[in-house]
Amino acid sequence: MKRHLSGSGSVPQSRRLIAAMILAVLFLARGSAGAQSSPVHLLNVSYDATREFYAAYNPLFADYWKKKTGQSVTIDQSHGSSGAQARAVMQGLDADVVTLALGSDIDAIAGTGLIATGWQSRLPNDSSPYTSTIVFVVRKGNPKHIRDWNDLVKPGIGIVTPNPKTSGAARWNLLAAWAYASRHDHNGDAQTRDFVGRLYNNAVVLDTSSRDSTASFAQRGLGDVLVNWENEAYFLLRSDPGKYEIVVPSLSILAQPSVAWVDHNVAQHGAQAAATAYLQYLYTPAAQRLECRYGFRPILTSVLGTCGTHFASLDLWTIANFGGWKAAQSRYFADGGIFDQIYQLK
Repeated sequence: MKRHLSGSGSVPQSRRLIAAMILAVLFLARGSAGAQSSPVHLLNVSYDATREFYAAYNPLFADYWKKKTGQSVTIDQSHGSSGAQARAVMQGLDADVVTLALGSDIDAIAGTGLIATGWQSRLPNDSSPYTSTIVFVVRKGNPKHIRDWNDLVKPGIGIVTPNPKTSGAARWNLLAAWAYASRHDHNGDAQTRDFVGRLYNNAVVLDTSSRDSTASFAQRGLGDVLVNWENEAYFLLRSDPGKYEIVVPSLSILAQPSVAWVDHNVAQHGAQAAATAYLQYLYTPAAQRLECRYGFRPILTSVLGTCGTHFASLDLWTIANFGGWKAAQSRYFADGGIFDQIYQLK
């Protein structure tokens, strides 16, 4: 199964479902007006590549919530690699909401009872308010002439990418490379393993998180190409204009970062209404424009053309091509799985 992602950066969605969610946010806020006066505090536990976006989103939501309910809300952020953040919540980090790179990380938290079973159906688009994909960043002028995945396995190419054992972005990276190799090798497993193994043999560093990899490439000057989130690529271009270029491969993967409120914690904190609305508001036009501005692909096509970010068209596989996250985790990323097998060949 593959999807074609148009230049709009959207994927097919039920507009009625999203519209209903927006109306629910407004209804919840009106119903809460005057009833909530005590300030509320939320902790958003997220992955590295969302730092700047949520720093901008938090005051937007706080202003909306104050106007609609009269209640003041303060939001703190915690960031790290997605897997480490999920483990921290399971071990007691008092998150009210989690906004992580992988649905499987939220599944792991749900397995402890902190998040309700079926969390993914509580919000539109499988609880993914925005999507992303995996692209390449090269230095200005693209001196190594990198155009597609096949260029990454050539001798002498230095790749900077995070470690699939710790990073959510890195797992999407590996699956995107696998998708490309599988198509070109006509689904020959041995050839695909060899291709992805050669790619990781060219890795000069496997950092813990996507932001660490960005720093290795940009600040430490390592490697010829950074393989990372598309939104992280835009972050790098904005941070240091004129030094880098984005290369969009011919095929990649539909990356769907996921969000959920942490049922156990919000009940204890009396923060259910604010935490729920915090995530629901991510689907509104105002929030979708902000997501788009920070390089995330919005699911509302109506905001495109107003946010200043252009998204290239490309073919995508989805996690369904790999049997879903439970199957992918077991086959590719568990101890002794495919990544361990191919990386030991280095």
